[in-house]
Amino acid sequence: MDIKRRNFLKTGLAGLAAAGAVTTAVIPSVANASSPKTFRWKMTNAYPAGAPFYSKGPGSASYFCKRIEELSAGRLRIKHYAAGELIPAMEGFDAVSKGTIEMNWANSYYWAGKTFAAQYFTAVPFGMNFQGTNAWLQEGGGQELWDEVYKPFNVMGLAAGNTGVQMTGWFNKEINSVEDLKGLRMRIPGLAGKVYEQLGVSVKLLPGGEIFPALERGVIDAAEFVGPYQDRRIGLQKAAKYYYTTGWSEPSNTTECLINKDAWATLPKDLQAIVQTVAAECNLMGLMWSEGNNSEALDDLIKNQGVEVRTLPDSVIAKLKETTFKTFETYTGKDPLVKKVHESYFAFKAKHDAWQARSEAIVMTKL
Repeated sequence: MDIKRRNFLKTGLAGLAAAGAVTTAVIPSVANASSPKTFRWKMTNAYPAGAPFYSKGPGSASYFCKRIEELSAGRLRIKHYAAGELIPAMEGFDAVSKGTIEMNWANSYYWAGKTFAAQYFTAVPFGMNFQGTNAWLQEGGGQELWDEVYKPFNVMGLAAGNTGVQMTGWFNKEINSVEDLKGLRMRIPGLAGKVYEQLGVSVKLLPGGEIFPALERGVIDAAEFVGPYQDRRIGLQKAAKYYYTTGWSEPSNTTECLINKDAWATLPKDLQAIVQTVAAECNLMGLMWSEGNNSEALDDLIKNQGVEVRTLPDSVIAKLKETTFKTFETYTGKDPLVKKVHESYFAFKAKHDAWQARSEAIVMTKL
């Protein structure tokens, strides 16, 4: 059953401006619900147990499940399983599609092998930031396109978290030119991985829990994960010295709550609204958590742990951008749905860039 979520997202995000707004709006409908039926669902996760932001803490999968149970007065209870506890980390999409489980918590770009267009709903190289991405999803037709991309798989996706801009990654050698990328073995998912491949990088797709041991043992030479707090937590600073930035690969990174559509159709409308509201809540909470913790972590990495933070040279960024848009051309030429999503995304980006250039960008340069 397809649903229209744009109106919900408007009210859900607006309601989060006041701490008690979600509770006030939802609980009366629960108290007066005509159906006493309860639902017991399972949610798997691509990330390991204990991982902040993804598995535990504000805006995480476990928070999502707890909050839904609270707001539904126990009518919808979702059991959360971290990566490997019920199924392997990267098998969530198939499990939800088949109806083996009802939900999965991950990022849509992990499912590029199923449908290349899925990547646009996590992160787009040289794409939009958090504000732009969510504006596109809500106001620019992005959510409807997400529904269309996933329709053949009997699943639907909700934005349920965002890390904000991510770092370029950790490297065991300096990157001074494009030539330095050739031959590198690097962990990086999504469209950025396709771009690196064009420049001679051997790309590896590893779940978060496997990155540090692979980098430490020399199985890979470089790795992109999230940002200072998350990267420090899994110890990447102990396996590589150089920490590069520009955020070209992931100016924004959306967490996906994946839902089986048949299961969704069984939920009464008030429970559907609770799920959507909590997803919107987590979407904001995750970003605020990331913004609130990355600055301290980066300061610690530089001052106390000997990490050298570098910016990619302009020549490397220019080549990455050129290669990125050639890669886009390759895939949009192969698949009409990818082309449709791509054109929608970048048309909205052009408008959003024009607004930001006259608003936020000017403000930041004057402060």
